[in-house]
Order: sequence, then structure tokens, then C-alpha cells
Amino acid sequence: MCDFLDMSSSSSSSSSEPAPFGPADVDKPWVGFGTGCNGLRSVYLRQPGGYSAEIYVYGGQVMSWKKGAEELLYLSRKAVFRHPFPIRGGIPICFPRFFNDKNMEHHGFARVRLWSIDASPNAATSPDRASTDLILMPSKTDRPNKFDYRIRIILESNGDLTMISRIQNRKGSGKLLTFHFSYHTYFSVSDISEVRIEGLENVDYLDYLQNKNRFTEKAEAITFDSEVDKVYLGTPHMISVIDRKINRTFTIRKDGALPDIVVWNPWRTKAKEIFDLGNKEYRNFVCVEAAAVENAITLDPGEVWTGTQRLSVHHWTDSDVLPDPGNIL
Repeated sequence: MCDFLDMSSSSSSSSSEPAPFGPADVDKPWVGFGTGCNGLRSVYLRQPGGYSAEIYVYGGQVMSWKKGAEELLYLSRKAVFRHPFPIRGGIPICFPRFFNDKNMEHHGFARVRLWSIDASPNAATSPDRASTDLILMPSKTDRPNKFDYRIRIILESNGDLTMISRIQNRKGSGKLLTFHFSYHTYFSVSDISEVRIEGLENVDYLDYLQNKNRFTEKAEAITFDSEVDKVYLGTPHMISVIDRKINRTFTIRKDGALPDIVVWNPWRTKAKEIFDLGNKEYRNFVCVEAAAVENAITLDPGEVWTGTQRLSVHHWTDSDVLPDPGNIL
């Protein structure tokens, strides 16, 4: 459902609900184009077996990733689908900043810009992958504004969702390009109290609730009973997000260009302060983000950076042994 939070002084309105687009099922990888919430242009990816994804051109943002009717990403019921507001949910892209609380673009401008769709043959769907390429063109007022950013979003044949960002400092820029980056993924969960994150034991982290002081994670798994806002540093390539209530495991696999993992849930008090999030919605998502946060990325003119994450989902029964994340991918 696409609820629209009207931030104007006039009476509230609701966005037009997007109609189902394309075939209900496919026998080969499929890509289509349509309209999402509030008339925003969308790209749809589908695979045999019921896997699908929806990407908005606004923000270059994955809004939906499904296995059949099961939505795997969380979208706030109070999400705003209008510039200059970012859309709370899905997978926003934090670039070129990760954190700056002075303005609306405190996580960077990429998530509040209109991207373009690359229709070139090189971006076409392959025999086993449904994919799309989006391009972010900086405006003259953006800082920095002399870069090229292309993201390829791939729905794999087994339903995995792969995101590959390629950022180049233009050869003629004459300046260094410095930025931070995060795939700000909102995973849908049954209840945050039933979630555990594995793979971060003995990893150092910065606690943003304690003035970014540095600590070492001692717990075998991260669980939630209060607000969490941490950046784990130099993390393993694979992390598991386990929902014990519904026997579902997400696996994040990332490359070395994304050394950090951000873990965030606002919990009860902070959720009430977030205008585009319902008071109780904190219970139904957790953000676990492949990122480059501690150390900024710096590119010389002409230099290219790529950062990749691949998301997998696995359902298990109580009699199963929880899978090794490396065996899922």
C-alpha cells in the first residue's frame, strides 16, 4: 500500500496506488517499466519462480524485493513520495555523505535525485539475469558535481538481489573526489525482538549513541531491546540477519570496497521523533548496511570505485541446522 504523507499546509491527500504491472508469472528473466507510488517512474525485474524487484528512478532506490507475495524489504506506512524528501524504506543509497545532521540531505543527495535509465544494449537483461542500469547525473549545484555514478541492479535466477555501484571521478575534474557510501537496507522482520545478527563477534564498532566512541563487540550475536546505532569496522564479507519467529535468514555478501556494516533500529522513543515513521513501526524492520563510513573514499581524476552487495534469503524449519552464509550464495 502506498500511503502519502502530505507535508503541505493544505488538507492531506493520498497518492495514486500503482497498478500491478506486467505478467503475474514469467518463464524467463523479464524487465518492464511503469509507475509507482505518487506517479514515480519504476523499473520492474522478475524471475521464474515468483521472484521480483521494483526500483524507483527517484533516488535510484530499490523499493521492493519479493519472493512470491512475501515482501522482504520494509517500507514505512508514512513514507513520503515527493521531493525533497527521501523515501523511508527499501534500499536508499547514501552518497556522497553518510551522516550530516545539518540539512535534509544529511545522508547525501543521491537518494533525493531523479536518476536516468540506461537503455543501451550493454545494460540489457541476460539469459539468466533480470537487470537494469541507472545513472546519476550531478547538477551544477551539487557538491561534488564532477563524477559519473552508475548502478546496476540484478535479480539473479535464484532470487538473490545484487547491487553494483560504479563511481568515477571525471578525468577533467582537476580535483580529488572524496565521499562516503552506504546501501541503507531496510530488512522486513516479524518483530525486532526476535532478530539476531551474526558474523560481527569481536569486531570493533563506533557507537553513535555514545559520541562515536569505539568498542569491541563481545556478543556472539547482536539482539535488540533498545535503540541501536552502530558502525562496525573492517567486517567479514558475509553477515546473517536471522528472524527466529518466521524462520528466515537474510545473508549480506559484500566486497572489500565496503568494509563497514551499519546496524540501526530507532526503538520506541526515537521512532516517535521521526515524522515519516509510525510509532510502532520500529518493531518490523532492521537496517543492516554494507558501507564505507569510517574512512572516506578518495579518487584521483579518472579513477573508478566499485562497491557490490548481494542479498540472499533462506527459509528454514526448526529441524534444520541454520545455514552457513557462504553456502547460500
